[in-house]
Amino acid sequence: MPRRSLPDPSAWLALDHQLCFALYSASLAMTKLYKPLLAPLGLSYPQYLVLLVLWEGDGIAVSQLGERLALDSGTLTPLLKRMEAQGLVQRLRDAADERRVLLRLTAAGRALKARAAAVPPAIAKASGCELGELAALTARLQGLRRQITASTPRAA
Repeated sequence: MPRRSLPDPSAWLALDHQLCFALYSASLAMTKLYKPLLAPLGLSYPQYLVLLVLWEGDGIAVSQLGERLALDSGTLTPLLKRMEAQGLVQRLRDAADERRVLLRLTAAGRALKARAAAVPPAIAKASGCELGELAALTARLQGLRRQITASTPRAA
């Protein structure tokens, strides 16, 4: 695929030419789209993401969840406390290593999966994309994230 170059290097400074803004504004629009879909489930978008991970594999450590969602413990802890208060998850100390906290879905957390099944088709419909297009776009964005992460210098 040939690369298009902008004729004037200063044109790169236009807002509409910024990849960061395109991603940011698309993320805001996506989160706004999810809000009314998740409200009947009693979930925020971050809570939905936690459940998606736990529905894939229950009983993981909080640290694993943080890695998977790219969230630190300062963000996860209050989120998980709220989910525990809602009766969706349990936080348990690992018997083999007391320093580790494991997450387990409750019956209510597991049951919510069936109700949440309507969310992805609604997102697909709103996007106006075919499933193959969405899969390709998702894969491309995941690759972009990996590339950016790999090229970002680590703080000392």
